[in-house]
Amino acid sequence: QVQLVESGGGVVQAGATLRFSCTASDSTFDPESMGWFRQVPGKEREFVASIKYSNGFTSYLDSVEDRFTISRDNVKKTTFLQMTSHRPGDTGVYYCAQGGPFCYSRSTSGYYNWGQGTQVTVSS
Repeated sequence: QVQLVESGGGVVQAGATLRFSCTASDSTFDPESMGWFRQVPGKEREFVASIKYSNGFTSYLDSVEDRFTISRDNVKKTTFLQMTSHRPGDTGVYYCAQGGPFCYSRSTSGYYNWGQGTQVTVSS
């Protein structure tokens, strides 16, 4: 199974910009969709953003749509999540995931391969 390796987490101040990367271990990686989710203790994993790999169509959680940007580099097999204007509510473990059809990309059930997660803590 392809490994998804994430990087870019850490502690950031509210209002700062941060970019996550998720790189696939297989050079032939060509998923239908990629997504980013986040989770805090005691809560379910929450959809943040997704991208249809073939054409770049995107979908966002309403609360992040004007602040976060998902993108991908097909050559580098890397998916990015750029976050700006952080809020304390953005704190959590962020996961990238490889999924199937884009129409299911807002649900965890639409994904079958997950990265290890990376922690983001937003300080006010």
